[in-house]
Amino acid sequence: MHQPLVISVPEEIMDEARPPPKSLWQYISAYWTRLCEMYYNKPISHWILLFLSGSIGMLVAFPGSSLLSRIYFANGGKSKWIISWVSVAGWPLMAIVLVPSYFFLKVFPTPLDLKLTLSYVVLGFLSAADNLMYAYAYAYLPASTAALLASTSLVFSALFGYLLAKNTMNLSIINSIVIITAAMTIIALDSSSDRYGYITDRQYIIGFVWDILGSALHGLIFALSELVFVKLLGKMSFLVVLEQQLMVSLFAFIFTTIGLVISDGFHGMKSEATTFEGGADAYYSVIVWGIITFQLGVLGATAVVFLSSTVLAGVLNAVRVPVTAIAAVILLHDPMSGFKILSLIITFWGFGSYIYGSYSPAKKEAVGTIS
Repeated sequence: MHQPLVISVPEEIMDEARPPPKSLWQYISAYWTRLCEMYYNKPISHWILLFLSGSIGMLVAFPGSSLLSRIYFANGGKSKWIISWVSVAGWPLMAIVLVPSYFFLKVFPTPLDLKLTLSYVVLGFLSAADNLMYAYAYAYLPASTAALLASTSLVFSALFGYLLAKNTMNLSIINSIVIITAAMTIIALDSSSDRYGYITDRQYIIGFVWDILGSALHGLIFALSELVFVKLLGKMSFLVVLEQQLMVSLFAFIFTTIGLVISDGFHGMKSEATTFEGGADAYYSVIVWGIITFQLGVLGATAVVFLSSTVLAGVLNAVRVPVTAIAAVILLHDPMSGFKILSLIITFWGFGSYIYGSYSPAKKEAVGTIS
């Protein structure tokens, strides 16, 4: 399952006179002050929803979807198209949230014109391709390794965001790029102790390469999505972001379903279910829960961004990587060498550097996620 995108649209809403933090302690102090201000300005229901979105959505559902992808392949599943389809088949769940909101808030859907529709089609196609690349990664790599490699999407998001969307590139962000790249190099050099016995050298290399390429495409989708949001959608609201997610996921679902039909994937589901370890019930449980957990993760990430801030979403996204890796070691008995542990620590450090470099108290970023 691929990672969620974070689409950043800066909006000036805070006091410009407040100086930016110059040290880690000042950063922590400034962020704590903002948290206190936010806490006293919001009802308790706001914080309950935020807690559920962060804990269940980002720290349970997303790691769960990654582990289920690996379980699918480890227990007899073979189709990359099926697991790609699972990551977008839950798109109607967003509609269940979105459609009633129109009635309760008494607003109308954003009108579709040719440019906006074409942008959704292109992003949907790229998302479908991205899902397929990540499917190859989970087919041949341990879930912990796949999750670590997928964290390079942060690197590509920063690079493409700088080149296409003219986002900020400061020393802290450059430092995070170097750190995360070094962490992935460590995994590559330690590949001999980081794979299952039945995976060949060729399959491991394929999984490794497709994971990195999927992360690169993920970063490109990030930048293109941001451009679409700024130039075509304009206004920023929770409903507009959900609309974008829904439309892109819908077109990704259409493209993936076409690929699944051409590859005779639906018939393959019946065949795989009969040979799946644990039986057909276990097989369909993995498929259904994979669909549910991924979409819950997307909705949870979106809610965290709008109920709190980009910084908190970034922190939870960083925490999600070691949570996935540790859960994979405990539940799936993934190999965990000393080099992978070192890579995990370095990756977490890189995330922290990126979050620090992206923080600006003079601006608040209104952001959304896109599957």
